[in-house]
Amino acid sequence: MEARAAAGDRGTRRRGPALEATILDAVWAELSEVGYARLTMEGVAARARTGKQVLYRRWANRAELVVAAMRHRGGSIADEIPDTGELRGDVLAVLRQTVHRHRDTGQDVIRGIMADLPDLHPEFFTVMSDVMTTILERAAARGEIPSARLPVRVVTLPTDLLRHELLLSRRPVTDETLTGIVDDVFLPVVRAPR
Repeated sequence: MEARAAAGDRGTRRRGPALEATILDAVWAELSEVGYARLTMEGVAARARTGKQVLYRRWANRAELVVAAMRHRGGSIADEIPDTGELRGDVLAVLRQTVHRHRDTGQDVIRGIMADLPDLHPEFFTVMSDVMTTILERAAARGEIPSARLPVRVVTLPTDLLRHELLLSRRPVTDETLTGIVDDVFLPVVRAPR
């Protein structure tokens, strides 16, 4: 019966979103079985029952494929930017989402992607800056901060500090850590008169 199902899969040509979902699900199955370091485009293609050229038409390399699988699995923070009605709540929500995604993804995958950062499309590096810019623009419109026009290092300060905690501290990131980033560092900087 399994052989017939496999033959049926090969006889039905998958396209578009259905094919992409199959591929991205195959990425997670491969990651859990072989880990990031041993993940290959060939292995994913075989598991998804497609050719590796199909993968390369959509993703330039392994890192981009894994990031796409992460977004397929958990969405992108940019798709649902928190809007709690206050700057503090919005920034804490983004940081909590990031911690949750980091735990969900696992250290093996995160470290693998970090090693392959040069292979990622430049868009990967602007997502959090864009999210934080939106949050700051909303806060400025509500009158919580003088302006949303801030240096990029200030805009990304909370996410940069969180990345440091996640990757270098070797301690679990607690809610106390997140509130410290927001209350002790970020909010005083963005609320200061320019």
